[in-house]
Amino acid sequence: MIKGFDIKTIDDVEIKNKRVLVRADFDVALNEDLSIADDTRIRQNIPTLKHLLKNGNRIICLAKMNRPKVRDPRHSLKIVVDALSKYITGYSFKLIDDFLTEDRATFENQSENEVFVLENMRYYPQDKTKDPQFAEKLASLGDIFVMDGFAVAHRIETSVIGIPRYLPSYAGLLVKKEVENISKAIRDPKKPVVSIIGGIKVSTKIAFISRLLQISDFLLIGGGLANTFIAAQGYNIGKSVYEYEEVEKARHLLYLGGSRGITQILPQDVVVGDPEDNHVKPRIVDIEHVEDAMHILDIGPKTCDAFGEAIGKAHTIIWNGPMGMFEKPAFSKGSDHIYHAIIHNKKATSLIGGGDTLAILNGKHNTEKITHISTGGGAMLEFIEKGTLPGLEALKASQKKFSI
Repeated sequence: MIKGFDIKTIDDVEIKNKRVLVRADFDVALNEDLSIADDTRIRQNIPTLKHLLKNGNRIICLAKMNRPKVRDPRHSLKIVVDALSKYITGYSFKLIDDFLTEDRATFENQSENEVFVLENMRYYPQDKTKDPQFAEKLASLGDIFVMDGFAVAHRIETSVIGIPRYLPSYAGLLVKKEVENISKAIRDPKKPVVSIIGGIKVSTKIAFISRLLQISDFLLIGGGLANTFIAAQGYNIGKSVYEYEEVEKARHLLYLGGSRGITQILPQDVVVGDPEDNHVKPRIVDIEHVEDAMHILDIGPKTCDAFGEAIGKAHTIIWNGPMGMFEKPAFSKGSDHIYHAIIHNKKATSLIGGGDTLAILNGKHNTEKITHISTGGGAMLEFIEKGTLPGLEALKASQKKFSI
């Protein structure tokens, strides 16, 4: 059972010699040549797949890749299917181009040493519309449904919430790990709690920040998101990315945090440069000296020091979102500084999540010093905010319906 939730996992039952549909998360980051840049999400699903395979189950994986509006080979799951044999040996992996038109005999004749992966769920508009007929067609492929794609558990999509209405459903090992680790960090956190928020948009994180203001002792705000808060304080942010329509909400959040005695730290200095021209030399300026033509692209060294000092005091750390345009080396120092400050705090429980935040960790040493690295971006934010997710509620309803 998932601690704190009335949801059984694949650890709680014997699933043997069944056809099992697994909602996985294979939405990996790709390089420009379409090779896999970061395989974290694939690796995190492997324990569930191995657990099911050892009991003679025939597995059919469902997953998405990016957000294509039409079928596009650049978003095909073929690259994932080709890579899976590196993680699970002794099995063959087959991409099903279109399960709706595939010969039914393909599924009926699937052997125990074959793993099928259905092509990108985003190729099917029915997956976004909670289409019951589409759900039934997916469910007809299996006997059991296993939800192991935590990163999509917040999505109200057919392959997440529709299939459990038709099949006995369980949580996979990744979903169990994610839910239990995030719950531990937010339900009874060790004080002081330091929350670090970055990324670009305030609008997508207002409810999340509001929730953090209920549990945090320090709130550190960086990234493009910080520009909106800086503007709310009356400073010039030049040509920097920000959300004009969210300035008033940012001002309210700052007031709310202050009224609760939370130490809120915004950038004192920033790194400015040209986001399009790598030949323009980055400069460090104090926040009150940002000029009209400047682009804020990272936090500066004084801000890094202030953030690092707060992180050093923490017993619980929550981090979501980069501190700047980290994909360019000239503007990655702020995000790198946050990472190193976290791993050097040996007394703290640390929770890191978000797609871009995962990309920051790619290739980093000592990631094992992080208590929990979440595969979910929006899912982690929504779970912290609401305490549950549509994918989890679908599992609860399924287990009640099928008297599991």
